[in-house]
Amino acid sequence: MAQGCLKCLKYTMCVANFLCFVSGVALLSFGIYLMVNFRIAALTPSLASLNIPSMLLISGIIITCVSFLGFLGALKENRCLLLTFFLVLFLLMLVELTAACLMLIYEREIGELVTKDLNKGLEIARHSSTNATKMSDWDVVQEMFKCCGVNNYTDWQNNIPKSCCNPPCEGKEPTYYSEGCLERLKYWFEENFLSTGISVIILCIIEVG
Repeated sequence: MAQGCLKCLKYTMCVANFLCFVSGVALLSFGIYLMVNFRIAALTPSLASLNIPSMLLISGIIITCVSFLGFLGALKENRCLLLTFFLVLFLLMLVELTAACLMLIYEREIGELVTKDLNKGLEIARHSSTNATKMSDWDVVQEMFKCCGVNNYTDWQNNIPKSCCNPPCEGKEPTYYSEGCLERLKYWFEENFLSTGISVIILCIIEVG
């Protein structure tokens, strides 16, 4: 009976880590695709190297490596690999909790810095030359989150991009998304930060069990 439970746990861990590995590869591939096909224009000039494609690449690499450790460790029943997997997950959870605490403590200061940097990034994008075949990070974010500008579409002044258009966009006077991307990004980040933390904790509990 105990042997059967151990085998069930082993294969459950293998399947879970394999799915995470596939997700990591998908993120990695999507990041490469964006980097090749889209014009890289960071939302925040101060963190120009951390644009959307590079963040997807980093996330994909981390998820792929960690899940591969978990999958191989569970498949081979290798204690060293499983211990490494658990320690990496634990460290990631500590980093996430530390970041969450710092953001709570310095929420106002961080919010002001992000808003200022987003406005600077939008100003650069607004004055940059348009490219009909490639999109900037702003276009990707605005289409994904159905938002426009930092606070609203008026931030773009007279140079409102097509990604701000709220379908249908064929009319003479197209309507634009009324909500700014700052609030959308803030809500998405808070929601996913919590769910990611819960997932890591659950995975750690499974590993300990």
